[in-house]
Amino acid sequence: MASVLLVDDNPELIQEQLAHLFCEAGHEIGVARTGQDGIRQATERTPDVILLDLRLPDMTGLDVYRRLRQVDARIPVIFITDSTGADSAIEAMKQGAYDYLSKPVDLRRLRLVIGQALELSRLAREPAEVAQTPPEEDRGDSIIGHCPAMIEVYKAIGRVAGQDVTVLITGESGTGKELVARAIYQHSVRALAPFLAINCAAIPELLQESELFGHEKGAFTGADRKRIGKFEQCNGGTLFLDEVGDLPLATQAKMLRLLQEQTFERVGGNETVHTDVRLIAATNHDLESLASEGKYRLDLIYRLSGFTIQLPPLRERGDDQPLLVQHYMRRFNRQLGRELREISPAAMRKLRQYSWPGNIRELQSVLKQAMLQSTGPVLVPEFLPEFGSPKSVAAAEVEPRLEAWIEQRLQAGGGDLYQEVHQHVDRHLLAQVLRLTEGNQVQAVRILGIAPRTLRLKLRELGLSITKSVEEDKDESV
Repeated sequence: MASVLLVDDNPELIQEQLAHLFCEAGHEIGVARTGQDGIRQATERTPDVILLDLRLPDMTGLDVYRRLRQVDARIPVIFITDSTGADSAIEAMKQGAYDYLSKPVDLRRLRLVIGQALELSRLAREPAEVAQTPPEEDRGDSIIGHCPAMIEVYKAIGRVAGQDVTVLITGESGTGKELVARAIYQHSVRALAPFLAINCAAIPELLQESELFGHEKGAFTGADRKRIGKFEQCNGGTLFLDEVGDLPLATQAKMLRLLQEQTFERVGGNETVHTDVRLIAATNHDLESLASEGKYRLDLIYRLSGFTIQLPPLRERGDDQPLLVQHYMRRFNRQLGRELREISPAAMRKLRQYSWPGNIRELQSVLKQAMLQSTGPVLVPEFLPEFGSPKSVAAAEVEPRLEAWIEQRLQAGGGDLYQEVHQHVDRHLLAQVLRLTEGNQVQAVRILGIAPRTLRLKLRELGLSITKSVEEDKDESV
């Protein structure tokens, strides 16, 4: 359950919208009609997200925001404005506000922005614990393991967390790079400042520069207002860039200047913007190989890798796997309302014999599926999926409609539904497009509007292979 605080002198409509969207999820919604009352409530109970009106009877929204930053700078603050110019809201974004919404507030936009802000608040607050053995209570995400490679990871986190330097986390997809980034942040001198996480592979290439650096009004078609980018918004805090290997060359050049001078220009602007951000980057690519192909800047690699942490794949972690299984079974018991107390030796042997190309993320998915199907207190091999070679796109089965699938998952209960829905949609979308193109990846990326590397990454994450392929070097820049 999360808490949302609405600070607005006329809150009735937005309060009703919030109740409609979030009360069923059990979220608590508080209301303050003045700036002083909002500051008092935020101080007393530290909400997860704050909605703040720009116009209040006793003080300006910006003044309230500055006071809230002193209370806890990690609380995402979303401004609400009925001003068409919204200069004050843009100024607030420059000072670190999460977003702003115009009245009347669109319900879909409200749900999306608050949902993203709640996730950001969770990431900044829930401890990314380093634990060699599973903790008795699940008080957040834990980095678990005691194999020699993980001991070296713990040492590296301890060495670099207190040093305000750029960190590059490398490793295969699903090995827990974001957990390591959060652990570094939470043990750093910026632990009380904002933390933002961006997945570069999930942002279309044409929008990446705007997302990171912002843009001026009229900078390109559809730029109807000034946008404050993540580097400016996260000033004073920590920015985690996941899948940094998917940055296009133009954005890489701008990133290099930012790391060298902590300055940049918004897209379509001439004003030099100064920022103070600690950057933690992660990738599952071999950046030096990309550089040898002319797809990545060597000088940016040197800047990103001020300190490098290499995460081992799950198949190389020896006896860590039983610890991880124990930890996730305990977590999923609570999420799914199950009471599985142990896993049979035969089921454990089956898990240990698998190579886990999707690493810990795949292990979580397999355990959750098995626990949903299981009966009784022991997880036995019959409930585990059949492990084999990755599924062929051509042989992908047609599953029930998305609405029916979501309804089934809602009835089953549990968490992580947002990520599961996206994986479910990606699996069927990519399979259908690649069947249409007969495995031609160049045509597929044109239809999907994503980069070739992004497509390959998605296929690898979902365990999909292609029955027919074409030479991609003919048109790698699609």
